[in-house]
Amino acid sequence: MAKQSLTQEMKLTQKLSPLQIQTIKLLELPTLELAERIQRELEDNPVLDEVVNEDPEDDTPKNVALDDKQSDSNEPIPSYKLRADNYSKDKDIKDPLYTRISVKESFHQSLVEQLGYVHLDERQHQVALFVIGMLDDDGYLRRDLESLSDDISFKLSMEVPVDELEEVLKVIQTFDPAGVGARDVQECLQLQLEAKEPSENRDLAMKVLSEHFESLTRRHYDKIMSKLDIDEEKLRSVLAEITCLNPHPGGQLDDTYQDQAHQIVPDFIITPDEMSGELKIVLPKFNVPEIRVNKVYDKMLDIPSNASKAEKEATAFIKQKYNSAKWFVEALKQREKTLRNTMTAIFNYQRDFFTEGDEALIKPMVLKDIAEITNLDISTISRVVASKYVQTPFGIYSLKFFFSEGLATQSGEEASTREIKSIMKESIGAEDKHKPLTDEQLVEVLKAKGYEVARRTVAKYRDMLDIPIARLRKEL
Repeated sequence: MAKQSLTQEMKLTQKLSPLQIQTIKLLELPTLELAERIQRELEDNPVLDEVVNEDPEDDTPKNVALDDKQSDSNEPIPSYKLRADNYSKDKDIKDPLYTRISVKESFHQSLVEQLGYVHLDERQHQVALFVIGMLDDDGYLRRDLESLSDDISFKLSMEVPVDELEEVLKVIQTFDPAGVGARDVQECLQLQLEAKEPSENRDLAMKVLSEHFESLTRRHYDKIMSKLDIDEEKLRSVLAEITCLNPHPGGQLDDTYQDQAHQIVPDFIITPDEMSGELKIVLPKFNVPEIRVNKVYDKMLDIPSNASKAEKEATAFIKQKYNSAKWFVEALKQREKTLRNTMTAIFNYQRDFFTEGDEALIKPMVLKDIAEITNLDISTISRVVASKYVQTPFGIYSLKFFFSEGLATQSGEEASTREIKSIMKESIGAEDKHKPLTDEQLVEVLKAKGYEVARRTVAKYRDMLDIPIARLRKEL
């Protein structure tokens, strides 16, 4: 029998405090969700009070001036100061400091609403809701019906055979936008053509998709003309009928937030100061309530030694709520400080863009760069950046937009991957469609402009831009 022995082992572990946990959770929330979170805390915790502004006229958001350089009368005037409408591209924006931007209706929400207009029994309605929930953001059903049937059986406790699923799916495929609920690109395009008014070109296009789809994807146009007994001019008309279709029908509508909110509220606003004209950062309040700990509860934390059991339990409850309230208020302060420091660092790093509005001026920047400037963890910067938006004099941008990799140019300077992609997109847009540029030729185009990029990198960026290879871009 093996001998048993006791050993001591020392381990160093890091445990997050309630305040740190609270701060981490709040950092991830955009402004709209933060307001809801604070409102829930106010309802749940009696120790918290909402601070009511004594002066209704004083609703000035907290802000910080950004230009730390002395103004120089010889400096050229930044372009944002010369713009008549210098707050946003959106024509509906009236007040640059308090803007809510309506976004498109949620894709899945739109389908659920349309479901209410078709006649289905309760069972079919449940199945249809489940199928809609399984559609991806492009509007496709990527699961085969057998697997879907198993999922419904497990999650809804319903036995739904494949043929019944097929019938429900056909109903969903009649919804707007046309092409939704397709299982592949071919079916998606066919559904869109079926929704069109009959015509000779439409009928021929449906024949191409159903009988000659492989030849179409391989650009074997001669074979298609021979099979359909049509000339080149007629084929061009048929192809025009197909190319105007949308292979991503779900992309017409937008799921902006996970909770399918209908508004984007900027978490930061960069706007010219009324007095100096220099840019400043504003953290808008909107409907985010200001809160504080009610000091009345301080006296209720002291309890005499002869207190009853009920009094002790009541005091323990108040103490727990009191500590929770303090942590929450402090976490909100730390959140604001962290957001302000992060946004200021991003602004200073990308000052040229925020001043001129030219996206080509955006420098290569990764999370580590901002983490080093702010002395914060990369994970903290990542949480700040997630789901946050900034309103600039040139439009509204996601903070993620400003982060990209960098590549070295021939002169040794760094170039943003966004800059490389922009050149590629422009070059492909201007190419001869009878002889489209290959990836090797794109390498040479970039090299001529001073960018040393490998062919595999060009292929990767082309895929990220959703641009097919040269052979598939070739036209008649």
